[in-house]
Amino acid sequence: MIKILKKLKDKPYLKFYKYYKEAINVDQSHVESVAISSYCSSSKTVNSRFVNLKYIDSNRWTFFTNYNSPKAIEFEKHKQISALFYWNKINLQIRIKADIEKSDEMFSDNHFKSRSTEKNALAISSKQSEEISSYDLVKKNYNNSLNKGNLDKRPEYWGGYDFIPYSFEFWTGEKNRLNKRELFILHDNLWRESFLQP
Repeated sequence: MIKILKKLKDKPYLKFYKYYKEAINVDQSHVESVAISSYCSSSKTVNSRFVNLKYIDSNRWTFFTNYNSPKAIEFEKHKQISALFYWNKINLQIRIKADIEKSDEMFSDNHFKSRSTEKNALAISSKQSEEISSYDLVKKNYNNSLNKGNLDKRPEYWGGYDFIPYSFEFWTGEKNRLNKRELFILHDNLWRESFLQP
């Protein structure tokens, strides 16, 4: 589930809240899962991965990760991402383009304290995406972390990222592939609305 802390009245946000509620009402699984794509400037490649969106606070959409991970390094060097939701039960995808930055440290601290000790133990023990000799060693590191004290204290290498959307596309699947594509682009603090051909 996504915690919506403060709602905006801008049209693309109202559409998102409406579709999100529809998805919840039909028991959409993994409704908080969003594919985040980033650009690696050194290899000139694009990388995508699913993360769990935790909060929407006004125009700031927040997920959490290891700050030493490849995606975090990519965010620091190229501060534009794309995000993609797909909710199959209502046949909807939402494409977002956004700028990204680290979350406020206190916000990350408070979120870390709210998590289970098991999740925090993994966040502390894992050097995310680094090679390791075996999965058994992953479990050993995790168990060592789990048995140590003070799992409420957020390590400096873990925290939130906020992305701030400047483009939304709402794609709804229709019969005969007569799909509806509604586009919103932010320009001079106003959302410009248009439709795209299927």
